[in-house]
Amino acid sequence: MPSYLSPGVYVEEVASGSRPIEGVGTSVAAFVGLAPTGPLNEPTLVTNWTQYVASFGDFTEGYYLAHSVYGFFNNGGSAAYVVRVGGVPAGASGDPAAPAAALKGSSTPTALPPGEPQRLGTFTVTAAAPGSLSVEVTDPEGDGPAERFKLIVKDGGKVAETFHVTAKKGGRNYVVTQVKEQSRLIAVQEAAPAGQLARPENQTVALPAPAPAPLAPSGADTAHPGPAEYLGDSADRTGFGGLEAVDEVSMVAVPDLMAAYQRGAIDLEAVKAVQLGLIAHCELMGDRVAVIDPPPGLNARQILLWRKETAGYDSKYAALYYPWIKVFDPATGQTRTMPPSGHIAGIWARNDSERGVHKAPANEIVRGAVDLEMQITRGEQDLLNPVGVNCVRAFPGRGIRVWGARTLSSDPAWRYLNVRRYFNYLEESILIGTQWVVFEPNDQHLWARIRRNISAFLVNEWRNGALFGSRAEEAYYVKCDEETNPPESVDLGRVVCEIGIAPVKPAEFVIFRLAQFSSGSGELEE
Repeated sequence: MPSYLSPGVYVEEVASGSRPIEGVGTSVAAFVGLAPTGPLNEPTLVTNWTQYVASFGDFTEGYYLAHSVYGFFNNGGSAAYVVRVGGVPAGASGDPAAPAAALKGSSTPTALPPGEPQRLGTFTVTAAAPGSLSVEVTDPEGDGPAERFKLIVKDGGKVAETFHVTAKKGGRNYVVTQVKEQSRLIAVQEAAPAGQLARPENQTVALPAPAPAPLAPSGADTAHPGPAEYLGDSADRTGFGGLEAVDEVSMVAVPDLMAAYQRGAIDLEAVKAVQLGLIAHCELMGDRVAVIDPPPGLNARQILLWRKETAGYDSKYAALYYPWIKVFDPATGQTRTMPPSGHIAGIWARNDSERGVHKAPANEIVRGAVDLEMQITRGEQDLLNPVGVNCVRAFPGRGIRVWGARTLSSDPAWRYLNVRRYFNYLEESILIGTQWVVFEPNDQHLWARIRRNISAFLVNEWRNGALFGSRAEEAYYVKCDEETNPPESVDLGRVVCEIGIAPVKPAEFVIFRLAQFSSGSGELEE
């Protein structure tokens, strides 16, 4: 309380008893895949296609990340995090490092092997790209451990890359790891046993230009990472693990997983391992949903078998879409089939913006899709829809539309995708909007404030059509009182608030019952 020492009029600001809860965003996607350039294993935010191209390169033939991100923005997406877990082979269409002649089919080599290695103390450094390269080792700025140093890469005397690294193996800034992940010009390797590694002396070495090599044999593919690289590690912030630190993400897709499968780099067991890892990531985070792509080229009977027997996924944090879609490919000037996950994520974002996350993201046009890999009949969807396969179908005069809105859960309570995503939205909004409660006096006044704030948030959700019921009392309840907070719970420092809501469900089956009746009698005909 303030002290009043002399007579006068005092004006005080008092905290409002109501602290409104704001709804969180639900439209941020994350894409994990392959690109010719860009930071490796670093979730990078892009808010439009131009930013993606500047960071990760353009369309690349035989890969789906760029097309998926483009489809995401084209269908209404506004923000996405991109995690590059690998590169693409030199000479692939769209690879800025590939010689122009190689893209035109000449005999110019498509791979550039390292030149002769140069010693940097207990390490060796080699050129990985053409140019007048030199490497300089200097002391780091400021005081620090003795094993730290600064590595400067120059091309033609101009600084091209700079690394603040350490000779200590296993550290996050280990020189070999940092250069491998970030440099496009040089490669560093150990030239001594791990126990004898030491910081190189201050010096400058010139690197000979790498010599050309024969064309890599057709079919050679070392660009695709294995399941471990996709799964990553949360401590090292790699793969899916790197997305654990990004709270904004609400949907995750891995389109290039199918590119690896098509090239024979991984088999269906590896595909399943990565998709299970993706689903596990979403279940662990509890605030995002996985967009699952099916294998390519499957007909309705085969996708049903794959869904029920091969994959067998059962999760309320995942949704599967079938079949693949056909889009125009600027890299080849022709149409190509691709997994639908990127376009679907964009539709989710568009639906959230135009209607709200409570509305099922279905009966929506797939922008950019010119055709489907497989035309699905109504009878075929009768078999696929009950097992959670969301079909994309072409309708005469109505275009190509998403015609399903189910999760992969066997639990009827979490059958519909919009219910799962709406609960994610509510949980995250309430979590962030009630942080002020922590360390407040745990008594009836606090409980009343909690009830008031959450009820104010939910009544707006009901008015916006997100909750079922003709009256607010039918749509939700908030209970935070002596019953939910007995003395033994209060003594443990807990505040328990029970919230119940009645979410709206989509009108999935619309039934009109028609009958004949006698004119004027109002009775039905027998």
